[in-house]
Amino acid sequence: MPVCMSTLQDIRQEGYSAAARRRLTGGSRRFAHRFTFNRSDVTRFRLETARRMSISGVQDKISLRLERGELVHTDHDGECILKPVPSADVPRLREDIPANEHLTMQLAAQVFGIEVAVNACVSFADGELAYLVRRFDRRDGEKVAQKDLCQLSNRSEEIHGQNDKYDATYEQCGRILRRFCAAYAVEVEKLFTRILFCYGFSNGDAHLKNFSLLQTEYDDYVLTPAYDLRCTSLHFPAESRTALELFDDFESEFFRGNGFYGRDDFLKLAELYGMRSQRAVTYVDRIAEARPAVALLVQRSFLSEGARVDSLSRYADRLRALVG
Repeated sequence: MPVCMSTLQDIRQEGYSAAARRRLTGGSRRFAHRFTFNRSDVTRFRLETARRMSISGVQDKISLRLERGELVHTDHDGECILKPVPSADVPRLREDIPANEHLTMQLAAQVFGIEVAVNACVSFADGELAYLVRRFDRRDGEKVAQKDLCQLSNRSEEIHGQNDKYDATYEQCGRILRRFCAAYAVEVEKLFTRILFCYGFSNGDAHLKNFSLLQTEYDDYVLTPAYDLRCTSLHFPAESRTALELFDDFESEFFRGNGFYGRDDFLKLAELYGMRSQRAVTYVDRIAEARPAVALLVQRSFLSEGARVDSLSRYADRLRALVG
């Protein structure tokens, strides 16, 4: 039985469930799961729009909009972003990158209740998979103010160099949030959960530009849905365990003894954020309690068999650090 290319739940025919289509289109429009073009065409589309598009990052991306049930490339009024297998060299499992991001986003949403950008896998005409994410910085057709933590902390390449997005700690991220979010007590738990999730699922690239605030209709700011979630160590096994250090100055006995973070480190981070200790314990314990649900979703994913085994092994390794 085929699975929905968005939710990974059983469906009767290849494509998307009705609920997934509604989320992907923002309504009840048709939404094709297969393109009429291939990955090789993406390079041409990017060259056509390179001077006009504003999508940041080094991964190959193009902007799309929905026309009569088909996604077509565009340089304005884009509704979705398409991310195929990257053309750049990657140490290992490059072909699994779209499926990796899709699975990690679905794990965050379905298993851990993290709000994520609406996403799915799609097929090129030749059957190769790509990753698709719906833009969330639009409201009633108008662009909504959004700033990442790099911008909010006045970091830039001109001042801080090319590693500006890594020039901070997760402790500092909490202070940035406190400054800009009126509903800090609510938003900081979301931030903590996302940082913890990234650690539990070996995302070593959760930097300042991967956390953003969005202006609401009430003119206050809240965290955007999560985006760019991946098990990055699947492709870059030599990377560090976290993109940022957890703390400005604090170093736990666990870290001194092992050289990496463990359960007490995340509970300390929650304390610095001003969270109730029992709430933090619940979030940390949930990483391990969800093991059966995680394993099931990994097996239903579009990862290759080798990548499935590898990703579950990395998850088990992080559990040993977080739970023991």
